[in-house]
Amino acid sequence: MASADDIDALLPQTQCTRCGYPGCRPYAEAITRGEAGINHCPPGGAATIAALATLLQREPLPLNPANGVEGPPLVAQIDEATCIGCAKCLPPCPVDAIVGARKQMHTVVLELCTGCELCIAPCPVDCISMVPRTSLAGAPAAPDAPANRQRFLAHGDRLTRHARERDALLASRKQLAGPGALPQEI
Repeated sequence: MASADDIDALLPQTQCTRCGYPGCRPYAEAITRGEAGINHCPPGGAATIAALATLLQREPLPLNPANGVEGPPLVAQIDEATCIGCAKCLPPCPVDAIVGARKQMHTVVLELCTGCELCIAPCPVDCISMVPRTSLAGAPAAPDAPANRQRFLAHGDRLTRHARERDALLASRKQLAGPGALPQEI
């Protein structure tokens, strides 16, 4: 019986959520439990489905169209003239491939972008588009799955650490303010 680790190792680690799960690992765990099919990963496409079918000794299936379509590797591009520096694209990027500061123009680090498309929806000025990686002159190759996994885990660890630090700061402020006092915003 294949483990979630075995299945996760075959996934592209784009962390795009198009499979219906919050990342590649939860999707792998759902496959292990028999709750998800092997054909829900558009970035992995037919090659990943075939690898999963071989690993799990199942018949390959066509990609489930409800999850999207297979296509060339994409990369996010920010129209720098339109970007208002709202920073709403930063938190959803699962691998921290977008850099910038509030009220400053943002940019995508091509070497890190997995093409997940999660940065598009939060942008209030629609300045982010997805383009085929090969359409950009001199664009580096897409990052490999182990690098994507490592950056995704680091992103999650950073968010967890920041949440703990914020909670501790709020608790200490509440304690200093005394009983019945309202905590101040951070």
